Parts: sequence; C-alpha cells; structure tokens
Amino acid sequence: MKRSKLFILTGALLVAAMLLAACPAAVPAEAPASDSAAEESAMADEVIEIEYWQYNFAARVDAMNQLIAQFEEANPNIKVVHNADIPYAEFRDKIAASVPAGVGPDVATLFYGWQSVWIDSGYLVPLPEDAFPPAMVAEKFSPMVQASFVEGTLYTLPTAVRALALFYNRDLMEAAGLDPDSPPATLDELRDQAVACTQRDDDGKLVVQGFVADPSAQDHHWFREVLVRQFGGVPYTDDYSEVLYNDEAGMQAWNYLLAFHTDLATGDRDLFDGSTNAFVGGHVCFHVDGSFRLGTIAKNSPEMNFGVAELPSHNGVKSTFGSYWTHGLTKKAAADQARFDAAVKFLQFITSADAGALWVDIVGELPAQLEAGSNPELLADEKLGAFAAGLEYSHATFFADESQQRQAIIDSFDMVVLTDEDPATALQIAADTDQEVLDDFWSSR
Repeated sequence: MKRSKLFILTGALLVAAMLLAACPAAVPAEAPASDSAAEESAMADEVIEIEYWQYNFAARVDAMNQLIAQFEEANPNIKVVHNADIPYAEFRDKIAASVPAGVGPDVATLFYGWQSVWIDSGYLVPLPEDAFPPAMVAEKFSPMVQASFVEGTLYTLPTAVRALALFYNRDLMEAAGLDPDSPPATLDELRDQAVACTQRDDDGKLVVQGFVADPSAQDHHWFREVLVRQFGGVPYTDDYSEVLYNDEAGMQAWNYLLAFHTDLATGDRDLFDGSTNAFVGGHVCFHVDGSFRLGTIAKNSPEMNFGVAELPSHNGVKSTFGSYWTHGLTKKAAADQARFDAAVKFLQFITSADAGALWVDIVGELPAQLEAGSNPELLADEKLGAFAAGLEYSHATFFADESQQRQAIIDSFDMVVLTDEDPATALQIAADTDQEVLDDFWSSR
C-alpha cells in the first residue's frame, strides 16, 4: 500500500515501453549494446541521500553527529543529512508541515508518547519485520520498548531509554547542615530535607530552594507513575482505557506534590527560568529528573558538585517512570525503495548496542539494548547507577496523546497554585480531561 505510487509509475512505464516496441519507427535499427557491468558499477557508486531529524538538544546532536560519521564511513554510498536546528517547541509543527507533503525527514526522532498521534496522522510507516523481527526486539531490548508496538505493529525503535531519579546538590545540602552522603531515601525524608535546605533572605525572598514542584518538567510523570503507586493506587487500568488516579490514593499523592508549593513553600517554579534551570544553575537542593540531564550538567555546569539517588520510596514501594525518545521511518522514505533501504540500514545502525554505548557516554541516557545496558560498570557508576537500578521497577505510560495528557496535569496544578482551586476539584478536572483523550483515542479503534 505504501508503495502504490511506485507500482503505478512502474506500470505506466511498462505500457509505454510496450507501445514503443510495437512501433518500428520508435526504435533504432541497431541499438548499441549496453554495458551491464558499467551500469551496475555506476549504480554501486550512486550516493543515496537521506534526512534524519531531531529537535535541538546539544548532547543529542553531538552523539548523533558521531554516529552519522561512523555510519557514513561504513556506508560510503549513503549520505545522512542531519537536521537538528529545530527548537523543541516547533518540532512537531515542522513534522506536520513536511511529512504529509512528502518532504523533510526519512528517519525522525519522536517521544514514544507521540506515536499514536503520528501514526494516525500518517507520518510513520511500520518497520519491516525482516529487518526488525519482533522476537529480536523482545529478546535484545529493554522491556519498556514494547511500547513501540502499537496494536501489535512495530513502528519505532530507540537508541536509548531513561528513567527518573533524584538529583541533589551536595554543596547546598552541606551548607544546610545535611549529610550529602545520605540523600533522601523516603518521601518523608525528601519533605523534611527540602524544608531544611530552603533559605530566604531578610525580605523573605527565596535564595536556596529545597524542592520545586513543577509538573511542566518531570513531575507530571512522577505524580502518575510513582507517587500514585506509592500511596497504594494505579494511574490507569491495565489496558489504559480508564483513568484511576483520581481515587483516594491519587488524592494523597496529589496533595504530597502540591504541598511543596502550597504548604511547605520550598520552591517557586517561576524563579531562575524553571525548576530544571534552577537546579542546573545551583539554586535547588533536590530535583526529580531523567538521566538525559547528566549531559546538560556536564556541558553547562561541569563544576557542579551533585549526586544522583534512586527516587525516594514510600510505604516500602519503589517506582520510577521509564520513557524514551525513539526513531521512526516516514512515508517519504517509503515512497522510494532505494531511500527506504538506506533509511532501514541507518535505523539498524543507530539502534545497535554499540550506538547505545556511545549514547550513554555523551547524552547520559541508558542503552536500549540489554547487552549494553547490563554492563557492570554502568550499574556501578555513581551517577548512572541509580537510573540503571530503577529500570527493573520502571513503568512506561501508554499515551494516547502525551501532550494533552501532560497539559491536563499542568493546568490542574495551576488551578490550585494560581487561583486557589480546591485540590480535589482540580484533580478531578485533570482526570476528566485525560479520560476524554483516552475515550476519543479508543473510540476510533
């Protein structure tokens, strides 16, 4: 189906050739003999150009540039054009404008939670099973990568996966009289140490923030897949058709998150350009984030004295959110067999165990291939070890539309902190909005 245009064109050319063959005047009396060896040599020397797109994130750009250089050296007949100049906020709009028009990327990166929308919009084509057998994916890749199968069909594959962990500033902890070798191991300890670490000047202005509750960063994931479970609930039904985080357990988790802003006043997400920049800039004691943040800190704050611990437990329950950016083949690639074959070969290369090992060194994300991810040195690493340890109890949320479902949590959080909305009412509004997204998605299946 995806090559129907190519088949139609081929058929038209065959008909034209038959008509020409039937007309003596249209064919030279003595056609020169073709040099098949020369033609094959010319085809072998032909360079196929494909495009790879990702949004602008410095560490990812550096890693992919290195992988492309390695790939092109091994495959001199394939040139990869790397477009990574697009800001994150514009990336999906650029894809929406280019792919349907048959231009833009042949291989594109996307957050796994966008897959359903991109598939329904016609941006992606299934990965060929001969190149990416489902059994191979199940055997060699992290279990969370099964989320790349949508209704039984594999559409994307990642180079790396990631989990959440607790970042902490050792210097700020020590200045507050806390032991930087004993970061919070439970939710109660996180609350207490965040309060102890918070400092204000004589005018009451925050100078050091203990913890900044910020669902526009990673805290919307932390709420759904970690806090809700730790308070005894689950965020969704097993088939992700129904929202469940608006029950009693979810309410306890919601109140825990909100309290950092409403009751404890340990941080303000509007300071220092958001919670993530505030932590990287050395203004925050504790911060929930993904392993990808290691690359940002190494690039922007290489002298920062920080540590990483597994997310605090509660009621004896450990949990973390697992996620990944992944790569898919577009309908532009599928429109031309030679380009499609080149794109498949490139995708195989950038999802190999060796590519994952390079990625972890530069970006800080964990290799998607189990072979590279189970490296003992990785598990023992003082920064990456906490993320690697969390993979065994991580949960990768299925998103019908990640953007809308994330925004539902952000909007409800804003209702409480900006307009003093009742927390229970705000959480119910988030759940209702989320449920509408799920209902709309499943109703078309």
